[in-house]
Amino acid sequence: MSDRPAQRDLPIGFELLSDLRLLVYLFVGFRLILAMVYQPYVFDVFEQHTDDITGEVTYTPTTIERGMSHFGDLRYYYQFAELVEDGHLPYRDYWHEFPPVWITLFTGVYGLINLRGAVDFTAWASAIGLIMLVFDVGNLYLLRRLGRRLHGEEVAVALPWVYAVLAAPVIFPWWTFETMVVFVLLLALTWLLEGRDNQSAALTALGTLTKYTPILILPAVWRFYDRRRAIQYTVITLVLIALVLGPLVAWGGRMAMASLLSQFNKASYQSVWALLDGNMRTGSFTGPDTRFDADNAFKPYGNEPAIPSWLRILPFAGLGLFVFARPLRQDDQGVVAFFSITVAIFFLWAHGWSPQWILTLSPLILLNFPTRDGVLVCVVLGLLSFVEYPVLFMRTGDSGGEISGPLVLPYLFTVLTRTALLGGVVVALYQRLTRDLASAAEDTQNTETGAAHETV
Repeated sequence: MSDRPAQRDLPIGFELLSDLRLLVYLFVGFRLILAMVYQPYVFDVFEQHTDDITGEVTYTPTTIERGMSHFGDLRYYYQFAELVEDGHLPYRDYWHEFPPVWITLFTGVYGLINLRGAVDFTAWASAIGLIMLVFDVGNLYLLRRLGRRLHGEEVAVALPWVYAVLAAPVIFPWWTFETMVVFVLLLALTWLLEGRDNQSAALTALGTLTKYTPILILPAVWRFYDRRRAIQYTVITLVLIALVLGPLVAWGGRMAMASLLSQFNKASYQSVWALLDGNMRTGSFTGPDTRFDADNAFKPYGNEPAIPSWLRILPFAGLGLFVFARPLRQDDQGVVAFFSITVAIFFLWAHGWSPQWILTLSPLILLNFPTRDGVLVCVVLGLLSFVEYPVLFMRTGDSGGEISGPLVLPYLFTVLTRTALLGGVVVALYQRLTRDLASAAEDTQNTETGAAHETV
């Protein structure tokens, strides 16, 4: 069934752009060609070392990665998937820093490929990248669907095209699993707006079991819907999460608890809080060798916070409660804007910053601000994120992965500018939630006054 608008007398250019199938063909075709030309693969090289005293020559193997997955986390995840072959299972035999859905997916893909023979990184990473592509096609469709609901047909046509040509959605599906998180978020939000509360709550639970961010939809449910619906939605979400995590913890014990809590114990990274703490590294954990000891999940791997966590949360909790208590517009645009400001405040509060979060932010920014300014914010966020990583961090080999020397100033500029830009997004979203409310009230008053004059 065609997704074209109902009008027949459309300019040929608009009719071409409004054809969602054409966009999907281009979207998928472009990414498949990149996947073929820049296939992920690894190979070993041997570095020669000569002892200054004895003159003895030794060779040290070094693994080099190339292709679309280069600079990303797929090879890191692959090392954990390989442990399955030796009978080591996540949450039972070793800890992993994410909820269970993602690690189940990438170990499951490894196991399926292994049924047909030996698994190599190229086959596994390509399979993961193609799965993420399927989710990203879903993101295109959901942007179209949400754009039409919030702003009408013209915006519904434009937003998927904008998303399709942004750099982050091209790169991150080959680096991490944020694309899947974005799909679950957008679909849960879509179903919530359409009144399909049970399905939306189930998706929120699934998203939280993939990455903790989707749980942030609950404040929007409590703010915009009646108490009965909010309680039902929350109960479904939390019960489904408990039904998965409860048996998982009972099965894995302390190793499972270490997996679920590890993200909350590590030191700050790539944020203004990390600058204050003097942590000039990424937020990466150590490799598989240290994961068989649950105690390692509770080590900070960096300096202790200069501002205690309980103190840092106070102003952001206060800001969130202030926005929650204010009179806000009560339409679908208000729900999306409130959810978006919740996510942005959470990212500002978080002790670290992950570059892939721009994949979550970009669709939300476009849905709230389908304008040139909204697009430019997405572009600038992408530029800042890629300057930070890989451009700066890939030049820290001599310092053991720590920003130092001439890299410090551009790094400070990148982190501070990105934080200021995200703060500006929060302000703009707040204005959208409140200023538009005043305009709507004024329009309603004018309409009622006009009707009264006509009656007289």
